[in-house]
Amino acid sequence: MMRTIAASLFISLDGVVENPGDWHFPYFNDEMGAAVSGQMADTLLLGRKTYDSFAGAWPGIEAAGGEDAGYAKSLGDARKIVVSRQELEFTWRNSELLRGDLAEAVTALKNEPGGRIAVSGSVSVIRQLLRAGLLDELHLLVHPIAVRKGERLFDEGDETIPLELVRSETFSTGVLYLVYRPAKAA
Repeated sequence: MMRTIAASLFISLDGVVENPGDWHFPYFNDEMGAAVSGQMADTLLLGRKTYDSFAGAWPGIEAAGGEDAGYAKSLGDARKIVVSRQELEFTWRNSELLRGDLAEAVTALKNEPGGRIAVSGSVSVIRQLLRAGLLDELHLLVHPIAVRKGERLFDEGDETIPLELVRSETFSTGVLYLVYRPAKAA
C-alpha cells in the first residue's frame, strides 16, 4: 500500500498563499484548529522557508508548555524532510534534507512503510508535486479576503491541472475548507 501525500494551505479568495500571518489570524477558530490538527501526519515534507518558519517557532511553543504545546510536540516528533537546494544545519529534532531529484525522492518516500505524508505551506514544493502527479490531496482553507498582492498558489504555465472536489465545509467565519484530488483530464 503506497503512502499518500496531502498538502494543506491557507489561501485568500484571490489565490494568495504568501505571508498568511498577515491576514489569516482573524479567521482562526476551533473549526479551523480541528481541520489543521486533522492534517497532522508522522512525516512532514516542507520547503526550506516553511521549515525555517516552523523551526523558529514550534520548538519554543513546545518548551513553553502552553495550550499549543501538544500540537508543537507532535510537529517536533514527526519526521521532517526539507526540500532545499543547499546544505542545511538542522536544530529541530527529526529533521533531514531531501536528497536528489524531488520527484524521484518523493516517489521513493511514498513507497516506504508509514502513514500519510503532510505538506504544509511550501508552495513551490506543492506546485512541483502537482506537476509530477505525486500529490494525492490538496486541502485549501479559503479565507474570505482578497489580499491582492503576493505569491499565488497557481503560477503561469502551459499545463492545466484538473482537480476533483471530494469534500467541502463552511466554517462560521466564512472560511471554506475544500479538499481536492487530482482528476482525469476533461
